[in-house]
Amino acid sequence: MTTIKGPGVFLAQFIGDEAPFNSLDAICEWAAGLGFKGIQMPTLDSRFIDLQKAAESKTYADELKGKVASYGLEITELSTHLQGQLVAVNPAYDLAFDAFAPDQYKNNPAERTKWAVQQLKYAAKASQNLGLNAHATFSGSLLWHMFHPWPQRPEGLVDAAFTELAKRWLPILNEFDNCGVDVCYEIHPGEDLFDGITYEMFLEKVNNHPRACLLYDPSHFVLQQLDYIQYIDFYHERIKAFHVKDSEFNPTGKQGTFGGYQSWANRAGRYRSPGDGQVDFKTIFSKLAQYDYSGWAVMEWECVIKDAQVGAREGAELISKLIIPVTDRAFDDFAASGGNDEFNNKILGL
Repeated sequence: MTTIKGPGVFLAQFIGDEAPFNSLDAICEWAAGLGFKGIQMPTLDSRFIDLQKAAESKTYADELKGKVASYGLEITELSTHLQGQLVAVNPAYDLAFDAFAPDQYKNNPAERTKWAVQQLKYAAKASQNLGLNAHATFSGSLLWHMFHPWPQRPEGLVDAAFTELAKRWLPILNEFDNCGVDVCYEIHPGEDLFDGITYEMFLEKVNNHPRACLLYDPSHFVLQQLDYIQYIDFYHERIKAFHVKDSEFNPTGKQGTFGGYQSWANRAGRYRSPGDGQVDFKTIFSKLAQYDYSGWAVMEWECVIKDAQVGAREGAELISKLIIPVTDRAFDDFAASGGNDEFNNKILGL
């Protein structure tokens, strides 16, 4: 068994235009001051990382890594959640998702997709240059609008969508394989990979690619009413990244999993600051330790009620308490009586 690394923090929800969230130095000092040991770094904001430069220059990558280390931190993983989303976009979402792309690729889905694919390939090489072995991303979606369809889905539509999704991701997965880095898909509503079954469908289409791995985030499974503990039993061999994110599901006679088009605060399912929701993190940390998960526990903060900085401070403390320093011996070793074939045979009367 392996002791989980942490606590880490995903910077995406904290980056902004005011100090200490507007530069890498300032946000590292802030994170370290709260007790975090690692940062998961988004890759679209050049104030924090030049992704192409990190891919093309080992010197730049070393300098970036050294700057983070100067605050007592490590980069846990790079994140291309937004670029990964743009690898596959159904036309119904083109206008909304154009916001994730540079201006020159807006209103041009084909070129936007090429840009996104190249971003992922840069991320593979940048991760290698930074000495990372896992990468966090989204799968994108061609099919999400059909998850609960009326009229019913045409025969063969799902298979066609997953065939195309795999076609787009296979060259990316191969690039990550060349760089020795796992692609960790965050299984998430809005993505074509949103539960265990959809992940398995994708895995089959990419020929069980060894780099097609998972970012485990139980908060999304609470909202789906999926057994997030058993999920670890099913997929622990593929879980290579972990978001410590909380949520709650409180259905009423008026709304359930679909949320009634309400704001986050008024939905039956909503995200909460770590420790304030319904996720059983004690069992999760025990399961992951039991299955020898060797990656990071990274707080992803999203909450409709609590202040972000309070949530960050409490999240760092919570993760530190949840991490289990694994034992290197059995608890009953003190009572061991030794043994060899002769001794064992005597016990058995043989």
